[in-house]
Amino acid sequence: MNQPATRDDLGVIAARVDQLIALCARLQEENRSLRTSQEALMAERANLLTKNEQARSRVEAMIARLKSLEQNG
Repeated sequence: MNQPATRDDLGVIAARVDQLIALCARLQEENRSLRTSQEALMAERANLLTKNEQARSRVEAMIARLKSLEQNG
């Protein structure tokens, strides 16, 4: 048979609910922080990819100029 909850039981349940609420708030803040970090890292990655492509283009242009000089020289 089920016994009615006592005051102590309700106190334990209330404390547990408070802990869960605090945990949810902490996880929401952590999630927000991780999303911000992820956005920053994605922006940095895009910037690095752009710089890498620019460097590749410059190297290819230098190689083409060197080949041209080699053929003309």
